[in-house]
Amino acid sequence: MARVLLLIPTTSYRAKDFLDATDAVGATAVVGSDQPQVLADAAPGTSLAVDFHDIDAGVATIAAFHRDYPLDAIIPADEQAAVLAAAASHALNLDHSPTHAVQIAGNKHLLRQALAPAPVDSPAFTVLSVDDDPSKAARSVTYPCVLKPLSLSGSRGVLRADGDNSFVEAFFRVKQIIEDAGDRAGPDRDKILVEAYVPGIEVALEALLIDGELHPLALFDKPDPLEGPTFEETIYVTPSRLDDTTQGAVIAATSNAAKAIGLAQGPVHAELRINDGGIWVIEVAARSIGGLCGRTLKFGAGLSLEEIILRHALGLPQSDLDRGADASGVMMIPIPSGGVLASVGGQDAARDVPGIEDVRITIPDGQPVVPLPEGDKYLGFIFARGEDPATVEAALRTAHAALEIKIDPAES
Repeated sequence: MARVLLLIPTTSYRAKDFLDATDAVGATAVVGSDQPQVLADAAPGTSLAVDFHDIDAGVATIAAFHRDYPLDAIIPADEQAAVLAAAASHALNLDHSPTHAVQIAGNKHLLRQALAPAPVDSPAFTVLSVDDDPSKAARSVTYPCVLKPLSLSGSRGVLRADGDNSFVEAFFRVKQIIEDAGDRAGPDRDKILVEAYVPGIEVALEALLIDGELHPLALFDKPDPLEGPTFEETIYVTPSRLDDTTQGAVIAATSNAAKAIGLAQGPVHAELRINDGGIWVIEVAARSIGGLCGRTLKFGAGLSLEEIILRHALGLPQSDLDRGADASGVMMIPIPSGGVLASVGGQDAARDVPGIEDVRITIPDGQPVVPLPEGDKYLGFIFARGEDPATVEAALRTAHAALEIKIDPAES
């Protein structure tokens, strides 16, 4: 039986989905965690404590485990473990994208550098040190612009600036977010990326790279405007309502970007903006869609996204990558204010909305909550399915409106 190492950060939503998928494909799961205490009761050969941030040490730990319990694939559940998975796969001679390509995909500055000479539209950029004088830098940039940490994901720390004063404010805010993130901000946490703001609608493409060829799995519309000053994502709906020509251009741009980066195998999650100037590549990540959003996708005879990823990594045949004819969508429930979550009422009413498949609140009552861009979590997820994208979007909005979110002020 094949053995799969699942690198699952303690903060990941996706442990269950990947474990279920491993069972579904008939493989044995080994849980690799960055927190040894969560593995205390695990049987030998079923778990591994590994440092996700010290790549050399992490690879050595995985290689030592592999000598006793041979691994057939290494899968990162989230962005945090993507580079380690690539480096360890290389060391164990397992199929994966090159480590340097995964490093580029996970670093916004390296990504911009790789895409600048490529046949894709990519915004102009510069990079600043967190020790630079933002007042001086503010006089040299073109507005509007967007400030970003280099390695955080999920819109954390991403802020728009429209003038000198808002630039300075955004700079110090991003700097603090990077400091608070610690190791999760990556090795370049002393830098801030500044790039031109790209207006237009935004879409997300979920795809699978097989021997360098991009196979689209789902194209999501994001019907809520993402114009700043923060860029908290909410609704994803597929199939896209864009015309076929534009959808083809989105897929082509993502394929060109992946080739420019050097990605060759495994899942890709890309974010792109569309305006009269073209198809602009905002992000190309060497991972699948985050959170629980993958649950809105089913392929062929009901395969999950995680099963598709595992089957590819294990070299199993992919019978059908067709997502099917129905529409589906997910809403990432935003945290409306900071404090302590008291309760989320109205869940039964939300689930009773026609088309709603599930409502999952992922933060327990009594826990502190922090909105984006400082925070890194959503309150939960709403899933819907229907005959067309408009029906799905309407169901998600109606279900969200039924929720009664109560947040108490945090104690000072």
